Amino acid sequence: MHPLDVVKTRFQIQRCATDPNSYKSLVDSFQMIFQMEGLFGFYKGILPPILAETPKRAVKFFTFEQYKKLLGYVSLSPALTFAIAGLGSGLTEAVVVNPFEVVKVGLQANRNTFAEQPSTMGYARQIIKKEGWGLQGLNKGLTATLGRHGVFNMVYFGFYYNVKNMIPVNKDPTLEFLRKFGIGLLSGTIASVINIPFDVAKSRIQGPQPVPGEIKYRTCFKTMATVYQEEGILALYKGLLPKIMRLGPGGAVMLLVYEYTYSWLQENW
Repeated sequence: MHPLDVVKTRFQIQRCATDPNSYKSLVDSFQMIFQMEGLFGFYKGILPPILAETPKRAVKFFTFEQYKKLLGYVSLSPALTFAIAGLGSGLTEAVVVNPFEVVKVGLQANRNTFAEQPSTMGYARQIIKKEGWGLQGLNKGLTATLGRHGVFNMVYFGFYYNVKNMIPVNKDPTLEFLRKFGIGLLSGTIASVINIPFDVAKSRIQGPQPVPGEIKYRTCFKTMATVYQEEGILALYKGLLPKIMRLGPGGAVMLLVYEYTYSWLQENW
């Protein structure tokens, strides 16, 4: 799925449609990246997600279950419990993953050939040396990442478990699998549509600034306001198609693997 993530980031950081280097469509972006940067251009910034994905998903599901248990002591409806537990898991997950995202976005934004690009560790060291570990350095864009993951998980878990409980269980294992997959697909898609303005803000803050040495995008909501004022409302939805193509089916697979594995572990362990 990583090529779709590279394309999404490229769309989100491009500001001017008249720029000859800007991508006109999803197909155009794939063609230009392949022609200018080669096949490995689609895998720029791949190492941070590889390193972060396992702990990130572990944190997502583990904290979701813990927040759900804690909320059991409060008199909330099941619908609200799932949504708030999802929000909590997303915020926790964001803190873990943000430094990896800063490195990933910087590498993805680089249009040099793969061979000319700095290594992942080299780029991370460069950020730390120049800007430090804080909110201007390896943790810049933290508020936008908190918003992106918090909103996504709130909608993702809230929608999935509430809708799944409303639609009757099917006795046929294949149809039951398809029922869960369909709900998971819809959950990932809706969550992507709702949280993408935070994603655009995050890419602008963590990516290259319009004028080198001058920071234009600093905070989440101010970045959203600037993008809206200068480029219009649709600019806050840049990269939506590759995001949905990645997180719609990806979100469904993730929930199903989690549910079936969790069920198997409970039965056998």
